[in-house]
Amino acid sequence: MEKMFLLKTEIHQFTSVREFFESQKLTKSDLIITNRFMAEGKLKGYIKNASVIFQEEYGNGEPTDQMVMAIKKDMPKDVLRIFAIGGGTVIDIAKFLVLESEGSIDEMIMKEKEYHKTRELIVIPTTCGTGSEVTNVAIAELMSRKTKKGLADDALYPDKAVLIPELVESLPYKFFATSSIDALVHAVESYLSPKASEYSKMFSCKAISMILKGYQVVVQKGKDQWNQLADQFLMASNFAGIAFGNAGCAAVHAMSYPLGGTYHIPHGEANQLMFEAVLRMYEKKDPHGHLEDLKEVVANELCVEKEKSLEALYELMDQILVRKSLCTYGIKKEELSVFAESVLEGQQRLLNNNYVELSYDDMMQIYHSVFDK
Repeated sequence: MEKMFLLKTEIHQFTSVREFFESQKLTKSDLIITNRFMAEGKLKGYIKNASVIFQEEYGNGEPTDQMVMAIKKDMPKDVLRIFAIGGGTVIDIAKFLVLESEGSIDEMIMKEKEYHKTRELIVIPTTCGTGSEVTNVAIAELMSRKTKKGLADDALYPDKAVLIPELVESLPYKFFATSSIDALVHAVESYLSPKASEYSKMFSCKAISMILKGYQVVVQKGKDQWNQLADQFLMASNFAGIAFGNAGCAAVHAMSYPLGGTYHIPHGEANQLMFEAVLRMYEKKDPHGHLEDLKEVVANELCVEKEKSLEALYELMDQILVRKSLCTYGIKKEELSVFAESVLEGQQRLLNNNYVELSYDDMMQIYHSVFDK
């Protein structure tokens, strides 16, 4: 018997931050992990009764195992509920913090030490991309290994996901672009995954539809208009999270991790760097499989012929965020082989979800194709 679909997280939506916090009775046994600008802005006056930790005081950028361990050391001992109010970094850190273990984050991710969940987790995303509020995965950069790696375990499912569009509306355009592209990649990769079911594909398709409709409005009306669709993009990100939480992400994410781990390229931006090249390789190796179904989904949304749908998709994504070459980030050509080797060695959890199997040579072709396009 094969599992088709699972959603363990309760999903709630509130019209405002005020409405949400009025429904909660915060105490010192509650820990809020967020960013200072959120605490001094949208959250001001609502979180004073809880313990608060600011993520950026422990390091900038995406989560590292060292960052999580430092926060864990400073976390109050009697915490019963953790509220993660932020983007992917804050949410992933919070997921690790609900676990207790005698080992380090590195040892937990590598399954060298046992762990168990001891606290309730409530996640309120402030970007429209991570989808992590409904998944059982947490990602961290393992500093000693110079790569990013995920821990996938049902213990990491948040107990509640809370969607509040008000928290997303003021997001700077660059963060909207990178996070929503991440959500689009989640939706596409989960749709093409061999683990996809009719249930997960339903969420994938809806996320793709909502994001592409929104992108077309942004292109037509201007980048400063995206936040008029904040609720739409937030919901699409959630749908994409449900989809990839069941069917998984694949080579786009796997091949982007060395870029983030070594050069600290933001996650959504790194995904966009690899997305087109990976799909072109998929099409080269198996143009007539499930990829044909994806083309039809995209063609219907972009009102183009099926044969031209992926090209139209790549063009639209570049209008939202211009894709650069790998070399512009300071990446050296001789590093590409190291990246490919690290992906094959350390990212099999993701590579098992590929549309078609990719060899070392395939990955080298993909990296080289975007090195100095």
